Amino acid sequence: MTRASGVLLGLCLLAAAPHAAAQKLELNDGELHGDPPFLLEDGWRPLLNGKDLSGWHAQDAGTSAWYTTRGVRWERLLSPTLLHGLREPGGRIVNGPRGRTANLVTDEKFGDIELYLEFMLAKGSNSGVYLHGLYEVQIFDSWGSEFPMKTSDCGAIYHRWINGRAVGGSPPRVNASRRPGRWQSYYIWFRAPRFDAQGHKTENARFIRVLHNGLLVQENVEVDGPTRAHMKIPEAPRNPIMLQGDHGPVAYRNIYVRPLRPIVTR
Repeated sequence: MTRASGVLLGLCLLAAAPHAAAQKLELNDGELHGDPPFLLEDGWRPLLNGKDLSGWHAQDAGTSAWYTTRGVRWERLLSPTLLHGLREPGGRIVNGPRGRTANLVTDEKFGDIELYLEFMLAKGSNSGVYLHGLYEVQIFDSWGSEFPMKTSDCGAIYHRWINGRAVGGSPPRVNASRRPGRWQSYYIWFRAPRFDAQGHKTENARFIRVLHNGLLVQENVEVDGPTRAHMKIPEAPRNPIMLQGDHGPVAYRNIYVRPLRPIVTR
């Protein structure tokens, strides 16, 4: 190859590089790029209506302190263990003034789904999102933890509770937590358990993938039964989503679902 042809080849490669990079980002590499998927892809629908708590109810018909608000405030110095908001129509929901209230459950039941949601924690808070009301992706203030990740950390598939001890579960691959008072996100691909014609379970539920703040924390995790503090309902092809409300202040926004779709990774 002559010097001139080598320079020409290099210029061609440079010109093609941006297009190649753009093509690569169209495929799913296990991370989020840019805006949330409900803004970029079709098929998503919201579970919050931006006005009130229609479509949701308190677990076991309990008294609920959950409320809607237009904005959530966290005070690092004055009240780091609390979240503040005005009770008014809005797109955010908060689990009461002290974060000690009933769990919140969707009226609707779901099968195989993708779930995207955003949450904010006060300092030391603990919550969780239960797919099918049974299988928990843990929400916890793990900000700044330097210990190995556990099944009680944020981004974990929580453990089961059998004969008074923790069994199974899956700790997050990385600590992707942000500091209290900042919005965080989960993007969850979930496959429901399978049953035969007689109602016997033939396949366990499975978390195909979980992204925490855009980073892969779980992949292909089978859950062989309900995790701790689950709803008292049987495993089934379709069940509701539950948000835990009794372990400290937490806020949610942008809760969207769509039917489960294949993940393109090539």
